[in-house]
Amino acid sequence: MESHISTIDIAIVIGYFIIVLMIGFWISRKTKTGEDLFLGGRTFGWGLIGLSLFASNISGSTIVGLAGAAYTTGIVNSVYEWMSGLPLIIAALIFIPLYLGSKITTIPEFLEKRFDRRSQLFFSAATIFSTIMIETAGALYAGSLVLQTFIPGLVMWQTSLILAVVAGVYTAGGGLKAVVYTDAIQAVILIIGCGIITWILFGKMDYDWSKVLQSAPEGHFSVVRPIDDPGLPWPGLLMGVPFLGFWYWSTNQFIFQRVLGAKDIKQARWGVVLAGFLKIIPLFIMVFPGAMAISLYPDIANGDAVFPTLVTKVLPVGLVGLVLAGVISAIMSSVDSALNSSSTLMVIDFIKPKKPDITEKQIVKYGRITTLILMVIAALWAPQIQNFTGLWDYLQQMFSILVPPIAVIFLVGVFYKRGNGAGAFWTLVLGTLAGVILFILEQFDLWHLHYTMNVGLLILLCIVIFVVVSQLTPAPDAEKIKLFTYRSGLIKEGFDTVPWYKNYLYQTVLLALTIFSILIWLW
Repeated sequence: MESHISTIDIAIVIGYFIIVLMIGFWISRKTKTGEDLFLGGRTFGWGLIGLSLFASNISGSTIVGLAGAAYTTGIVNSVYEWMSGLPLIIAALIFIPLYLGSKITTIPEFLEKRFDRRSQLFFSAATIFSTIMIETAGALYAGSLVLQTFIPGLVMWQTSLILAVVAGVYTAGGGLKAVVYTDAIQAVILIIGCGIITWILFGKMDYDWSKVLQSAPEGHFSVVRPIDDPGLPWPGLLMGVPFLGFWYWSTNQFIFQRVLGAKDIKQARWGVVLAGFLKIIPLFIMVFPGAMAISLYPDIANGDAVFPTLVTKVLPVGLVGLVLAGVISAIMSSVDSALNSSSTLMVIDFIKPKKPDITEKQIVKYGRITTLILMVIAALWAPQIQNFTGLWDYLQQMFSILVPPIAVIFLVGVFYKRGNGAGAFWTLVLGTLAGVILFILEQFDLWHLHYTMNVGLLILLCIVIFVVVSQLTPAPDAEKIKLFTYRSGLIKEGFDTVPWYKNYLYQTVLLALTIFSILIWLW
């Protein structure tokens, strides 16, 4: 595909880069303490939290991948987007008050308080590895591929390095506040740009939804697929997607850090609910355009070329630059969030316990140095992924190895008060080992279940391990774990005196009804 990027569009993209760096520099001058760097001084309101959650989750590869999948195989993979609201509701109901009440900076810290330091270190190390080697490097690699489809001739390692340096510099300088402020801008740009494409495409279909449906192959707009479907079989929709979503939205430092930086529990809960509603938007502005492109541009051979084709053929000069800035925004928001969360984990979970007398100034210094080191590692690894394309596809399934034991010790651990440190640690170790065994068996063609169904089976195994080991070992101190387990009044905490229209509980009901309505619509 030839480049159709005009000088005006390139100027818009360069202008965006300059604005982002200026924001990072401006905020860095006000970043004085570790809490400023890692949690934005705990000053975030619900709007910033919701927009930042949305932006950090949407990567450049997500935009291109959703449109491409909708074009080639249908909209089933979109469930990971619009069904995100359900695990976000669980986060709002239970985990936000537990986390904020614990005054933690990292999610693994909660495991130390609820269980012991072994679980904290295991979870923190696994999170850092997956965030840098999979999330950050993957975002840089995929982002470079995306930009190459718009601007042929870009060199992979140079593009990855530039993206990493820009994101690393403003993240190291301004910390989470710089990440959240730029994410909010990025989210707005992304929604506007992709929304314009959708509106123009729908206009080409005479704004007639029936024409969209008629133009697509049979079953293209169904999210409930047969049990042998290679993309997402219906048992996986029930057994795997909810737990993958829970891990991502409730226990992942990469995502949840901005919620830990909320002003108070009200802002945190409102922000998470807003993110749940925002996550419905990609269905309409990223997935449906890919499906509509089938009748308008039927000769696109590669699914990854669908979104770039729509941008360059549908949009006028100027708007191409806006959307390209939105795509770069999505790449940057994933990279900056990953770098900031990983440096937070390194400093708070590993460096600070070894240096208990460390000053706030030193914490900031360590945090910035760690961010830049991790930036270099991710930038160096990203171009290497092109030499291991098959392996990289498998790495995407690595989350099905990591998720089950983590989901169990959090979900079961807050309700099952007999659960102890030994149960949590051995669930992490044996559950991860079981996932690795299934992964290896699959590579030798000795195991044939879809990875989402593997998640469901491993969840059951991990529950058994957690309960059995906990029962065979001494019970935890009930008084010590009281603040880190479910208790009466937790769900209403902070909302006892607010009017009904401000009560997040009514908002979560509306969000759940919206999601189930979409599920029925696209059944």
